[in-house]
Amino acid sequence: MRNGIFLRKGAACAVLAATTMLTGCASLTSHKENDPLEAMNRSIYQFNEKADEYVAEPLAKGYQYVTPEFVDRGVSNFFNNLDDVTVFINDILQLKLNQALSDGARLVVNSTVGVIGFMDIATGMGLPKHHEDFGQTLGSFGLGTGPYIVLPILGPSTLRDTAGLYADSFVDPIQQIEESDEMWATYALKGVDARADLISTKKIVDDASLDPYEFMRSGYFQRREYLVYDGNPPLDDEEFLDDE
Repeated sequence: MRNGIFLRKGAACAVLAATTMLTGCASLTSHKENDPLEAMNRSIYQFNEKADEYVAEPLAKGYQYVTPEFVDRGVSNFFNNLDDVTVFINDILQLKLNQALSDGARLVVNSTVGVIGFMDIATGMGLPKHHEDFGQTLGSFGLGTGPYIVLPILGPSTLRDTAGLYADSFVDPIQQIEESDEMWATYALKGVDARADLISTKKIVDDASLDPYEFMRSGYFQRREYLVYDGNPPLDDEEFLDDE
């Protein structure tokens, strides 16, 4: 068991090292969407769309239909609370110490008074939800995004964010569940709950553009840039000249 943990940590280091070499000294995230694998990405995107149409969306609609609203909200709060573990650790890695104090307090309050997170008491106490992950941490250190990647089932990503996703798995509380059946059942519930929350959003994406793939890609890059820079991304040279 211990050897397995060491192997996983070694693999994580190898992935992060490869990410660093491949992304090089590129700037942080940019509106220039780096998609050299577009042909492959579009094929995976189409696969994901079919999987969503025939599996994920029907399950999500069924879940939403049979689940009372307060239970649905409680399940979402529970998984948000688990996510705060990863957020807190990445706060510290990014040296956002004041935010770490807030997110740490949020985690404690919701895990205790909030009944292991089913109630979001902390937000009402002035401890808002933040979104941090290891992909953002790498971006805050100056690592470029690398190429855009569409992951099977998981959807939009980049090389940097995929490495970050893998690194975050080591501190994900769900990954600590010893029984694999229970772990995957928990992930399945998390996925269905998240998809149920996006039912109306998905229709907006489908109707918003003649090319939903490009719409999704552009939205992903802009969202990640926003998160890495905490809502204040710098202007690149072209944008600066346009503003002038």
